[in-house]
Amino acid sequence: MAGLTLPLFSLRTRRSWGIGEIGDLADVGAWLREGGIRLIQTLPLGEIAWDETSPYSAMSAFGIDPMYISIHSVEDIGPDVEAVLGEDGARLLAEAQARPAVDYPIVRALKRKALRAGFERFRRDEQWRSSARGRSLLSFQEENRGWLQDYALFRALREANGDAKWAHWPEPLRRREAGALAEAAEVHKDEVFYHVYVQWLAHTQWYEARARLRELGVELMGDLPFVVAWDSCDVWANQGEFREGMSVGAPPDAFDSEGQDWDLPPYHWERMRGNDFALLRRRARYAASLFDRFRVDHVVGFYRTYVRPRKALDANGRRVPGVFDPAAPAEQHAHGEAVMRALQEAAAEGGATVIAEDLGVIPHFVRESMKGLGIPGYKVLVWERYHNVFADPTTCPALSVACFGTHDTEPVAVWWEGLGRDERAAVRAIPLLAPRAKDLGEQFTPAVHGALVELLHAAGSDLVLFLVQDLLGVRDRINVPSTIGPHNWTYRLPAPVEELRRDGRLLEILSMFRRGAERAGRLGD
Repeated sequence: MAGLTLPLFSLRTRRSWGIGEIGDLADVGAWLREGGIRLIQTLPLGEIAWDETSPYSAMSAFGIDPMYISIHSVEDIGPDVEAVLGEDGARLLAEAQARPAVDYPIVRALKRKALRAGFERFRRDEQWRSSARGRSLLSFQEENRGWLQDYALFRALREANGDAKWAHWPEPLRRREAGALAEAAEVHKDEVFYHVYVQWLAHTQWYEARARLRELGVELMGDLPFVVAWDSCDVWANQGEFREGMSVGAPPDAFDSEGQDWDLPPYHWERMRGNDFALLRRRARYAASLFDRFRVDHVVGFYRTYVRPRKALDANGRRVPGVFDPAAPAEQHAHGEAVMRALQEAAAEGGATVIAEDLGVIPHFVRESMKGLGIPGYKVLVWERYHNVFADPTTCPALSVACFGTHDTEPVAVWWEGLGRDERAAVRAIPLLAPRAKDLGEQFTPAVHGALVELLHAAGSDLVLFLVQDLLGVRDRINVPSTIGPHNWTYRLPAPVEELRRDGRLLEILSMFRRGAERAGRLGD
C-alpha cells in the first residue's frame, strides 16, 4: 500500500483549534483515500511538557497529549466557545486557527481552560449519578490501570511541585515510598481524576476515529521512540529499569570525533532480560491498542546501546568515551533479537505489526536479524546510491518501507532542485525515469513531481511512504535535526481540508497519486 507521513499536529480542519486534532483524522483520511493513500503515519502522541514542542520529548510513552482532543466533540463543554473561553479567549482561538504554524502556548492554554470547565461539568452531571459516560470512564480507568494510575499521579505531582522535575520532588515521592504515594494520591485525588478524565476523552475519540478510518480502508501507523526522557513518568515509575548516572548517545564517527551525548536514560538491559522485557512489552501492547502498525525508532539501540557517564568530561573538556551495551557483536545480535521478538509478540497480541527504523550506521547483523524476524526496514531512495548510480527502486525487497525521506529530512522538491549536474543525470538514468529524462529539468515542475511519485509507487517494497510535503509539492520541513526554534514541529496543512478538497491543483495531484497507486497495485479496492 501507499501511505503518508503526516504528524497529528499538522492536520487541519475548520473545527480544529489551531493544531491537528483526533477528530480531524477521519476527514483527512477520506481526502487522502481519494489519492490512493491507505495509511497515515503519525509521530509519537505522548504528552509533552509546556516548554517543549518535540513529540520525542514526551513525559511518558503512554497516554495521548490532551492538546489533540477535539474540543467540539466533548459533551461536557458544548458548542458555545465564548461561554467557555470568554471574549478574549475566543479572539485568541480565532488567531490560532488562522496562523500558518502551530502556536503551542496559545493552543495549550485554551484547551486546558476548556477541558477544566468540561471536567467540572462532568463531575457535577455524570460522575455522581453513575451515568453511562461515568461508567465508561471507570471502565477505561480499570482497563488501563497498568499505566494510567502512575501517569495521572505523576502529572498531578508535577503540577503540585510547581512543574519541577521529579528528581527535585521530596525524597519519599522521588523514591516512590508506598506510604508517600498513597498519601499523595489522596491529597491530590481531584487532580489525579482530572488527568484520568482527559485521557479517557482522548482515547475515546481515538478509538472512534480509528474505527471511521477502518471503514474507509485507511490504516494508522505510529512511532515508538527508542527511549523516554529522564524527567518522565516512565523512568520515575520504573527506576530499576534504567541505568542511573549514564546516558545514551552515539559513538565517535567521521562527523563527530567525540560522539554524541543525548542525555537520555539507558535501559538496564541485564534487569530487563531478567523480567523478559516487561516494560517494552507493555509499551508495544499499548502502541498496538492505538495503531495497526508502528515504527520502532533507532532500532540499532535495541541491539547495542552506546552508553557513557552522564554529562562527564575528561581533563581536556572532552566527552568521556562510552561503551556498547552489550559489548560483543555476538551478544548484541542475540540480545537485540530477543528484544525485537518481545516487541513483535506484544504487538501481535493487539493485532499490530512492527517496522524498524534502521537508518544510519547499522551493523550488518542487525539487518540480517530483522530479515529473519520478518521486520521491514527502510529504503530511503535518495540515499540508495552506489558510486553515483542510484538503485532501481523496483529492486527493493517486499519486506521494506520505501520513501524519499522522513520527518527529519528535506522534502523531495528541495532534494530535486539541490541536485548537482552529475547527480541529476544519475537520477534520470533510473530505468523508470530514463524514457522521460528530457522532460525532467532542474525545477520541480508538475512533470518532475509526477515522475517521482510514479517512481516511489513502483518500488518493490510492500509499503511506500510519502511525506505530506511530497504530496503537496511544497518545500516546508517538519523538523531540522540539531536545531531549535519555531521552524520545528509546527508545520500545518496550508488550509483546512475542506478547502483543500476543492483546490483544483490538489485535485489533479490526488488523481496523479491515485493513478500511480493503481499502476503499482496499491489501491486495495
